[in-house]
Amino acid sequence: MAKLTKMDDIVSLCKRRGFIFQSSEIYGGLASCYDYGPLGVELKNNIKKAWWKSVVQMRDDVVGLDCSILMHPLVWKASGHADHFSDLVAECRKCNTRTRVDQLKDAPGGAAAGPAGAGDLGGKVCPSCGTAGNFTQPMPFKLMFETSMGANREDAMTLYLRPETAQGIFANFRNVLDTTRVKIPFGIAQIGKSFRNEVTTKAFIFRTREFEQAELEFFCEPGTDENWFGHWKEQRFNWYLDLGIKKENLRFREHEKDELAHYAKGCADIEYLFPFGSGDWQELEGIANRTDYDLRQHQRGIRTSNSWQESKGDLSKVTLREEEADYMKGPLSYYDEEKKGRYIPYVIEPSAGIDRSTLAFLVDAYDEEEVRGETRNVLRFSPALAPVKAGIFPLTNKEGMPQTARNLYNSLRGRFNCFYDEKGAIGRRYRRQDEAGTPFCITVDGQTAQDQAVTVRERDSMVQTRVALDQVKNYLSEKLGL
Repeated sequence: MAKLTKMDDIVSLCKRRGFIFQSSEIYGGLASCYDYGPLGVELKNNIKKAWWKSVVQMRDDVVGLDCSILMHPLVWKASGHADHFSDLVAECRKCNTRTRVDQLKDAPGGAAAGPAGAGDLGGKVCPSCGTAGNFTQPMPFKLMFETSMGANREDAMTLYLRPETAQGIFANFRNVLDTTRVKIPFGIAQIGKSFRNEVTTKAFIFRTREFEQAELEFFCEPGTDENWFGHWKEQRFNWYLDLGIKKENLRFREHEKDELAHYAKGCADIEYLFPFGSGDWQELEGIANRTDYDLRQHQRGIRTSNSWQESKGDLSKVTLREEEADYMKGPLSYYDEEKKGRYIPYVIEPSAGIDRSTLAFLVDAYDEEEVRGETRNVLRFSPALAPVKAGIFPLTNKEGMPQTARNLYNSLRGRFNCFYDEKGAIGRRYRRQDEAGTPFCITVDGQTAQDQAVTVRERDSMVQTRVALDQVKNYLSEKLGL
């Protein structure tokens, strides 16, 4: 199997076959923004469905949620985003490119080529022009996008596009407890858009300013958190393997103590070997033990109504009230009826990037091979993720073949996403579906009228099998596992 060494191959395929387009391309494009085309939206939706099925539908201890993108500003004050959600950036004095300090790489030999800025950047090199050690003093760069709500400018409220979906889950913790029969341990899952004004974007859809997250907040009793942390690490790693990612391209990376977020007890990243340059391990998903930090912060936040009114919408003037002696009786605490005790739950958070996952599944599925002297490009998607499950073709446009093929197409598309194509040589039609990742191609030929059967061609092996017309649906169901 050919090894992919360039992202250019994937980007070209995505544009050529309608997976992913540059946003606003007819106007020159908008940096770091992408649109999912006909095949891309099907692939992405299938990834989301697979995540939702695994995390929510197949478990008795997880429920779903879909929160508003716009939330009260105090949500972001309580979570710490309003005050602390920023990156340290430094500007290259030669080319004026701004780069996150933590993404600057060491200069060859560690030597500086110019006056270093503050922050000991003398041994770092600019990723844009290659100049070493010639940076400005590091400065904070706020990552949240601001907007406003209100008919009049004078009384408009400043709001933020959410930088993560998790806080909506924490804000609805009590609502879920009161309206369902869940008991700890249980989780709340959500898939949705998030927005971050990233300093540096890179590598196609890997890091963008608008992206989609799939997050689970799993609430558990303090003292049981380590077991649940291990449970979700195993569950999430196996999810990628079950959907076809090669094991040699996946790994865990445990965070060192000095890189943990201030609220985290532990964190592990699931990393994928992306073909950036000669190969680069990058985060696909993070699994974090967030302790009880978030619920405690929001417990404090809901007690700030007077401070909010006095601030007239200025978050910098809002002070979170200190926890009172009876904070354990607050709305975000949990009373365990069996143990007759109350506590603030700990939270285990698996947080996956849907766009990053889409890119990883594309890269891992991509293959090139030589078939009868020609190069065949093929996407070997898992059947669950393949945008199109079957291509339906009449061999020629005569002798009733198109009508039979159309009838078969109509009978299958209520169950599977299918594609009908009657134009071009049959070999070219096969190749087009190989590039789209379609697992099966079904051809109605001249013999069909006599034996009431069709030829089913399998994508990966290219083996062709004769199947009775009235058995095609069952055949596909069995082979696809759907």
